[in-house]
Amino acid sequence: MTKCIECEAEISLPEGLGKGSDVIDCPECGVELEVVNAESGELRVAEVEGEDWGQ
Repeated sequence: MTKCIECEAEISLPEGLGKGSDVIDCPECGVELEVVNAESGELRVAEVEGEDWGQ
């Protein structure tokens, strides 16, 4: 169990998460969070990659 870094809602982390590659959504505010360390429950806001329109 950990907390959302945006809204402080409690989040249950699913089993089998890795480090830095898994992204979860906060059930309360909907922000995408990247799992930095599943064991400690450390999260950060996931970087949003913009569309490349060839410009």
